[in-house]
Amino acid sequence: MPRTSQHPKESSFNFRIDPALKAAFSQATEAEDKPAAQVLRDFMRAYVKQRERRAFQIEAQRQSLEAADHARDPRTDDSVSLKEFEALLNEDHFSDEWKA
Repeated sequence: MPRTSQHPKESSFNFRIDPALKAAFSQATEAEDKPAAQVLRDFMRAYVKQRERRAFQIEAQRQSLEAADHARDPRTDDSVSLKEFEALLNEDHFSDEWKA
C-alpha cells in the first residue's frame, strides 16, 4: 500500500556517546516522562533556531553599520536628511514639547 502521509519519512541520526552520559540522560528523561528521542529533537530544533537568530543578528548589524557609514557620507541623501532632522530636534520649540 502506498504511503498516504504528507510528512516525509524520518531519518535516523546515529552517534557515539559516553555510556555514563547516556545513562544519566536516559534517567533524566525518564524522570520527566519524556522520550529521550523527543528531547534530543527539541534540543536540535532549539540549536538550529539559535543559529538562525544569531545569523539574523549578524546580518542586521552588518546592514546597520553599512547604513550608518552611508549616512556619514555628506554627498548622500541620507546624510542630508539626518542633518535636517537633527536641526529640527535642536529647535527650541520642538525640544520643549518633549521635555517632561
